[in-house]
Amino acid sequence: MSVIEAYLGDLRARLDGSASAKRDLLREARDGLNDAADAYREGGWSELDAQRRAVADFGPVAVIAQGYQAELGMHSGTRTLWKLILGVPLMQLAWEFARKWTFGDWSQLATPTPPWYQFVAQFTHGSVFIVPVLGVFALVCMRWLSRRMDGARLVRTVGVLIGEAVGLNLLSVAMLVFATGLLDASRLFLSVPCGLLMILWVVVSVRLVLLARRSWRSCATIVA
Repeated sequence: MSVIEAYLGDLRARLDGSASAKRDLLREARDGLNDAADAYREGGWSELDAQRRAVADFGPVAVIAQGYQAELGMHSGTRTLWKLILGVPLMQLAWEFARKWTFGDWSQLATPTPPWYQFVAQFTHGSVFIVPVLGVFALVCMRWLSRRMDGARLVRTVGVLIGEAVGLNLLSVAMLVFATGLLDASRLFLSVPCGLLMILWVVVSVRLVLLARRSWRSCATIVA
């Protein structure tokens, strides 16, 4: 194995994140290292020495890995935020459309709706608007803070905002499912489309938590 490939292998092993994003970063690193080695070879250095000097100029792998890991964390955080901003309102709108199309007005419910359940429903509906707003706020902060913070601090800060947004979404969905099951489980399945969309909404919410956890894991990797 060449010196450059050994360096890239060590760098790859230290990174945690999206496979495609890692591949792009490592491709850029390989191109830069190969260009530097070519320049040294043209200057009269041997193949081995040219690669060694190119790697030495590139920087210690531990330092480079921290910068790359911060970039991977930003990439993961941005993807999570867009899924949050677009996915949460879309799920709510799809469910409401399915309910009106396949079930009809709430007045057709067989059981009365107590005040405490109305509070839970209002909390969930409110979070459908609050969560995307938090997501947009996090994106704006990411852009603004990127000029004022180093990569590691920026990823940690944005990770907190992402965690709050996905946590609020998961809490609201969990409260609605639990409260509905406690009141009248049949309301979770007003129709087949409504039931499927409710299941999908839960799956999407859990998926967002896992994506947020990946961003936190990126932070831990940077710190380590």
